[in-house]
Amino acid sequence: MSPTIRTDFPYDTVHEDVRVPLPDGTRLYARIWRPVTERPVPALLEYLPCRLSDWTAPVDRQRHPWYAGHGYASVRVDVRGHGNSEGMPGDEYDATELADGVAVVNWLAAQDWCTGRVGMFGISWGGFNSLQLAALAPEPLKAVVTVCSSDDRYDNDVHYLGGSVLAVDMHAWAATTLAFVCRPPDPAGAGDDWREMWLKRLEAVEPGVHTWLAHQTRDSYWKHGSVCEDYGAVEAAVLAVGGWHDPYRDTVLRLVEHLDQDRVRGIIGPWSHQYPDQGLPPGPAIGFLQETLRWWDHHLKGVDNGVMAEPLLRTWISASHPPATLYPELPGYWAAETSWPSPNVVPVPYAFQGEPVVVDSPHQTGLDAGRFAPSGNDADLPPDQRDEDAKSACFEFPVTGGSIEVLGRPRATLRLRMDAPAGQAVARLCDVAPDGSSTLVTRGALNLSARHGRDRVEPWPEGATEDVTFELGGIGHTFPPGHRIRLAVSSAYWPWIWPQANSAGFTLDPVGSSLHLPVRRPAPQDPVSFEPAEQAEPLGVVRPVTLDEQRPERLVIRDVAQGTWRLETDPRPGGTRVYPDGLELTEEALETYTIQESDPLSAHAESEWTVRLHRPDIGWDALVETHSEISCDADDFITSDEVICRDGDEIVFHRTWEKRVPRTAG
Repeated sequence: MSPTIRTDFPYDTVHEDVRVPLPDGTRLYARIWRPVTERPVPALLEYLPCRLSDWTAPVDRQRHPWYAGHGYASVRVDVRGHGNSEGMPGDEYDATELADGVAVVNWLAAQDWCTGRVGMFGISWGGFNSLQLAALAPEPLKAVVTVCSSDDRYDNDVHYLGGSVLAVDMHAWAATTLAFVCRPPDPAGAGDDWREMWLKRLEAVEPGVHTWLAHQTRDSYWKHGSVCEDYGAVEAAVLAVGGWHDPYRDTVLRLVEHLDQDRVRGIIGPWSHQYPDQGLPPGPAIGFLQETLRWWDHHLKGVDNGVMAEPLLRTWISASHPPATLYPELPGYWAAETSWPSPNVVPVPYAFQGEPVVVDSPHQTGLDAGRFAPSGNDADLPPDQRDEDAKSACFEFPVTGGSIEVLGRPRATLRLRMDAPAGQAVARLCDVAPDGSSTLVTRGALNLSARHGRDRVEPWPEGATEDVTFELGGIGHTFPPGHRIRLAVSSAYWPWIWPQANSAGFTLDPVGSSLHLPVRRPAPQDPVSFEPAEQAEPLGVVRPVTLDEQRPERLVIRDVAQGTWRLETDPRPGGTRVYPDGLELTEEALETYTIQESDPLSAHAESEWTVRLHRPDIGWDALVETHSEISCDADDFITSDEVICRDGDEIVFHRTWEKRVPRTAG
């Protein structure tokens, strides 16, 4: 259901673009929406690199004016070196970005229109640094709303999973950020100095993949910015929000467990990587802005509105549903827990049965995994898992009697024997209907050399048998009577996980292997409810209809003779958008993942991006083209990147990077 558009607010609003000065003289580009009032109001900050002048402008318009209309100064700021902000770009969440964020918080608190109390909110990058700034505890920062974010940059981000290198998002995110950081400032906001700013930035650009692949275990690089290293450092009140189809949802469970329960609340819905009021699939959407307004009113204005009397954790429990790549809305209901871990959730063991089985999955296993960070597109979610199950060792448990309701993180214990020093185990929890269809519920993975800790590499002793235990992603799901709970175990999961060199699978012994499900016993409680979704009036961006044939979102191509598989994905970055101020933004991208089913060293990832920024009224026409690849041999990852930037017909920047990174853990 689409959000209701609100134009009637308690306050009239105004907005202006300003420059926020930093201690070193750098100025960050900011847009401030304020209520028309003579009284000071609290400030809300959203701080990220994704260009407020174009890329996030439509979403910014949905929420910042809404907050201003309810009595807050709502502020959107571009990170240093991005958009129209001055300075050089840096690595994600680096010390400079966080120090700048603290300075922005203090600057907002010092303005005469501000009460001195500040909140922060954001989704994804903006949710990450909201948490990280809360851990730095600047005095004015009193409350945070973090959406689809992580407290663990190593094991719950887009770079690594279970100690394994993520192929699909390590590569895709590196390629995307390279294209993003090379975009020029906009003359409409940056003025006549835009080109000089652009050229200086381009000279400072370095593909992020070089750094991320250089740290293949959980070292000090990843500990920086990981709030899980010291939950006690967070002093602000935190509302943590996620979706069961978002890769970061486990952060919500960890935050409600480890933060002071007098200052934290969690909400996990059925959503993908999106704000919960967007109305994008899967729904249902909720009145997220109203829910956050209650949070701000209590923590920034001192309103006794009962927000802290809400249950510690409110979660969506999905009913069983057939497999599909898109669900407009999922069946299910809202549940509440007053503590976490909850006494209503009990780990129930399911012991494997049968004889030892060799698990040596073909390397294309995982092509039906779906998108790593779904965002509401038609082909985002995993299709029927029967083909993937056939490439795995499957263990089934019939659901008899009543339904089995699961809430939390399932855990797999596998007794394995392996004749190679490296490998990986992947476990998928599926809901199998009487007709045989298999719906993916959740999954997890373990790099077997990281079985004793993500901070170290311990080769598997040749021919040895060991028990390994790892958690699957959190989920709320109901298995109905007559269905079967299936745990499918594979030794490959491309292109999510980069295959290990010299890996030949493993032997799994059911004796000693088990699945632990967090089974929830429904408890009497007040029903959970939310207001309908609403937003401010949209920006009015026009998306011209083109005659070009649109590429499939996900296309799998098999070369039968060569045994090669290729996955082509279109991340749908936005096509062409025309903004009310005349800006035309066009983005096109294509990602390709190729592998030979019997050769782990054949894995190859490739991305192409084209971005055009055009203002016909002033004759400004800038073009960014990037090409990124990752391949491997037994010893190294091999990365290749190329950037070409044009100002009109003039090539103003052209650079290539070629780098080999030793495979220390991946």
